[in-house]
Amino acid sequence: MSYSVKDLLHLMTRLRDPESGCPWDREQTYSSLVKYTLEEVYEVVDTLEREDWPHLQDELGDLLFQIVFYAEIAKESSHFQFEDIIHQLVEKLIRRHPHVFPDGQLYSSGLPVEAMTQEDVRASWEEIKQKERAAKSRKGILDEIPLALPALPRAVKLQKRAANVGFDWTDIAPVFDKIEEELAELKEAIASGNHAAILDEMGDLLFAQVNLSRHLNVDPETALRSTNRKFERRFRFVETQVEQGQGDWHHYTLSELDHFWNQAKQGESPNE
Repeated sequence: MSYSVKDLLHLMTRLRDPESGCPWDREQTYSSLVKYTLEEVYEVVDTLEREDWPHLQDELGDLLFQIVFYAEIAKESSHFQFEDIIHQLVEKLIRRHPHVFPDGQLYSSGLPVEAMTQEDVRASWEEIKQKERAAKSRKGILDEIPLALPALPRAVKLQKRAANVGFDWTDIAPVFDKIEEELAELKEAIASGNHAAILDEMGDLLFAQVNLSRHLNVDPETALRSTNRKFERRFRFVETQVEQGQGDWHHYTLSELDHFWNQAKQGESPNE
């Protein structure tokens, strides 16, 4: 027997049943589920980055369950139902892909469309989204960029929105100049000992570095996550050397620990 989405929705209703449902599931609210949703998203990302394909199906299922959970709460509150989510999503994607659905119909064969580059698609996507924001009386260029987003991806979104209307450098040289400018200002703030100024200038420097990543077509979140994994891998090697040696970190000088670190680097392939 193979279960369907319909079965999943029925299961969710059973879990939330006031009389025979699960006590924990019945008590959950929109707010209480947020932390679990974030955990599930990160678990999916972790599985993808590790290329752990056998467990990806399971993690995607856990993430889907979060969506179904929110939809059940919304149904109970008469806000909307799961089917409304699907309808709105399909309708929006058809609208945002006129190069695939030129007549706006999902199942029609449509008309031949001129080949588009990825850049053309991105430009069209942003133009359509801006029209949608205007229709919602949210005409600001930076409207609807969630405050709850992690700082790195939110910085990218802010910069991309500004770039879409021409508020951006056309080449990379001024971006490097900006980073050097912000670094100099940070050094001045550090020299002053003013912690508030240091915090402000540190943020400016990070924002400028995100801008450099964007100009290089590198996602800063992905780059930093990769560096985190690299640091962890190399540090674990250092830790192993310490444990196999004297076993006490305090018995090693920084120079000796750096030697272990360089050994870890030498043992890696160039792209690791």
